[in-house]
Amino acid sequence: VTGRLDTITAPALEKTINENLGEIKSLILDFKCLEYISSAGLRVLLGAQKKMQQIGEMKLINVCEEVMDVFEMTGFADILTIE
Repeated sequence: VTGRLDTITAPALEKTINENLGEIKSLILDFKCLEYISSAGLRVLLGAQKKMQQIGEMKLINVCEEVMDVFEMTGFADILTIE
């Protein structure tokens, strides 16, 4: 995931995740190049997390400090697996 995960880009990520959920047991999202996440991006992550809990696991890797701050302020740091 690169750049910004916001109202403009979140639907594309959600579509990609949903189209591939039947084929995977582990979802790893690399946020090394993600600079910003909005509430729309958080919604997509929450939805993916709920779905993956039923069929496998989801984790985020290489989360930058700015995005991690958003996760911590919103409580998502407690919900998501972040390495």
